[in-house]
This record gives sequence, C-alpha cells and structure tokens, in this order.
Amino acid sequence: MLAIDHHAWTNRWCDRHPVEKLLPAGGLLLLTLMLPPLTTGPLVLTSTALATVCGAGVPLRAVLAVLAAPMTFLLAGAPFLAMSIRFTDGLDLRFSSDGLHLALATSVRALAAVSCLAFLALTTPLTDLIPLLRRVGVPAGIIELILLIYRLIFVFAERALTGRRAQAARQGYSRFDRGVRSVGLLAGNLFQRALEQAHRLEIGLAARGYDGELRVLASRCTLSWIRLAAGLGLVGLVGTVGGLLARELP
Repeated sequence: MLAIDHHAWTNRWCDRHPVEKLLPAGGLLLLTLMLPPLTTGPLVLTSTALATVCGAGVPLRAVLAVLAAPMTFLLAGAPFLAMSIRFTDGLDLRFSSDGLHLALATSVRALAAVSCLAFLALTTPLTDLIPLLRRVGVPAGIIELILLIYRLIFVFAERALTGRRAQAARQGYSRFDRGVRSVGLLAGNLFQRALEQAHRLEIGLAARGYDGELRVLASRCTLSWIRLAAGLGLVGLVGTVGGLLARELP
C-alpha cells in the first residue's frame, strides 16, 4: 500500500487530469469483461503494462509486486476450475478440456482486469479522484469514509510494522506458538489504538467546526483532449484487434 501511494504521487503522469487515465482504464476494463479473454486479455495486459512502465515511469518490479497477490490467488484457484467431478459411477475426479479452458479464460480475464485497476492506482493519487466523485453525485458520507480509511491505513500500517519489529526483537516469532500469540497481541493492540484514534479524530473534527463534509485541496489539472483521444484510441485499437483475433481463432 505504501509503495502504491508512493508511485501514484511520483510517477510522470501524476499531474495529468485523472479523466485522461480513468476513461482509458475503464474502457480497457470493459473490453476485458465483454470480449473473449484469450484474445483480448493479453492485449489489455500488455497495454496497461507498457502505459504504466514506459509511459508513467513506474518501475516494472512495482507493477509485478501489485499483480503478484492476485496472480497467486488465481494460480491457486485455477486447478479447482479445471477439475471435473462426476458421481454417476462413484466419485470420478479428473481434469477435463472444458475445465482447463475455463480455468485459463477466467485467469486471463481476471489478471487483465486487475492490471487496469493497477494502472489507475499506480498513476493517480486518490485525492485527484475525490472531485470527480463529488461531480458524479457520490454521497458526501461515502467520500468522507474513503478519505478517512485512506489516511488511517498508513497510520496503522506504520504502527503494525513498528509493533512487529519490537516483537521480533524480543523473540516473539521464534516459535510457532509464540508467533500466533504475538500476532494476537498485535491485533488486539491495533484494535485498541484504532478506537482511541477514532475518538481523538472525532474530537478534533468537532473542535474545527466539522459541518458534515471534509474539504481537501485538489490540484488543478487541465484536461488535454489530445491525450484523452490518444488513450481512447488505444482502447479502440485493442478492441478492434481483439475482436478480429476472436473471429479468426476457433
């Protein structure tokens, strides 16, 4: 999470209007969901990776680190999609060709969709999206919740890391039973700290005249229609090539 936020604020496209990144990412996501995944998915994945690494200047290892967790989850679940179970003559468990195709298509589609979200998260700070949420009519309470959770994640991530280091220095993870006990103590301590932090935050907001809406400063970015057209042109190109490949392949 810290690495994602760091790259979102330091990449070459961080000062661009969020619509220039949001619409192409949303368009590629729609193509991933609507077109055949085995032809469109690799194109979407390649496009988002090139845009993130070569365009925005985000290191490739950061992109791979973001995709590592969902990729591991997909690899763990793919064998279960590929298996076929029959109970006609007892329990018959085997891999089927239809199951293998389903597992491959699902994994490719999911990974391509995650790459679209990873591109948006690694190139666009969250505060740049808040004005867009207000313009489309998202309730103020939901926006406040997003902002508060976004800010508190980093506070408690730092506290969790500091607490784990302190426990590790005291041999808290030298054995399995000690590790389980240390994790439980750390979770309990973080829960207590979260309640205290929420109470202090409530008092602080009330002292500053909180009127039901949090105000944040948003950077003023000029929408470039040329860059937006280029991004949408990429979406159209990927959709066209993916559709042609889907017609040619059996």
